[in-house]
Amino acid sequence: MADIEDTHFETGDSGASVTYPMQCSALRKNGFVMLKSRPCKIVEMSTSKTGKHGHAKVHLVGIDIFTSKKYEDICPSTHNMDVPFVKREDYQLTDISDDGYLCLMADNGELREDLKIPDGELGTQLRADYEAGKELLVSKFLFTSVAVCVCMCVRVCVCMCVHIQDIY
Repeated sequence: MADIEDTHFETGDSGASVTYPMQCSALRKNGFVMLKSRPCKIVEMSTSKTGKHGHAKVHLVGIDIFTSKKYEDICPSTHNMDVPFVKREDYQLTDISDDGYLCLMADNGELREDLKIPDGELGTQLRADYEAGKELLVSKFLFTSVAVCVCMCVRVCVCMCVHIQDIY
């Protein structure tokens, strides 16, 4: 009989899923859901009333977080939908390389240079604001091992000057 110490397992993810179930009626706008097997951000959601025969239905419209394609689905409100585990990370944009990669700095000072500038309007706006000298914050969504830059905002510093004599 083999000892317990001789046992060796090759897997490290313990069979973890990339999604979890959630009742359709519990989903919310700006949340995430799997539509047509793609991770999507919910941009529109409406519920129809129950009919003579059947359940209330939820109409979902979502935008794929990687391709920006629009997907729609209709599901009974009591049924479960798959919700992806999406991780959001925020970075400060420090540079854009000539070959189109973003140089991003995390809160802890760690640099990343493996994220490509997004295509379309977001990428154009990102490049224009960077070249205009604006301080930009970039958000990245991560689903499984795929990462994508999805939004940015301009950091605005607001300073207030208060004289001590005005307080007392």
